[in-house]
Amino acid sequence: MTLVNFNNRTRNTAPYFNNVFDSLFSEALNKSLTINKVPGVNILENESDYKIELAAPGLNKEDFQINLKKDTLSVWAEKKTVENEERKDYTRKEFDYFSFARSFVLPETVDAEKISAEYVNGILNIVIGKDVAKAQEKEIKVS
Repeated sequence: MTLVNFNNRTRNTAPYFNNVFDSLFSEALNKSLTINKVPGVNILENESDYKIELAAPGLNKEDFQINLKKDTLSVWAEKKTVENEERKDYTRKEFDYFSFARSFVLPETVDAEKISAEYVNGILNIVIGKDVAKAQEKEIKVS
């Protein structure tokens, strides 16, 4: 076995130096947990409608706001925090204030009257009906 001398002077004279590197490495390892703040979506299309599935676990249906303005569907969510909760002395805390916004540009064939939303098991399901009259293709002959 070989013993190696460890110089502990840098830890005492410049503790901030080691703390910077410690935080860089710990953040690099946990980037996948903290960067992705916008939930993923699945978009499905069939003959009668479009379906958007937005994964947003831990929210309530009251936390969502969905708005249609011209051809843009916007989805906002803001998790309301309770101020009366007991304060705990965490060593590390990665749960934080949760909010996001997503926007989707809708095609012209959408019927604004046929939009519905439902939040079930952590997934927001938005169904957007198509206007069949607008969706019909028509060939125009040049005269």
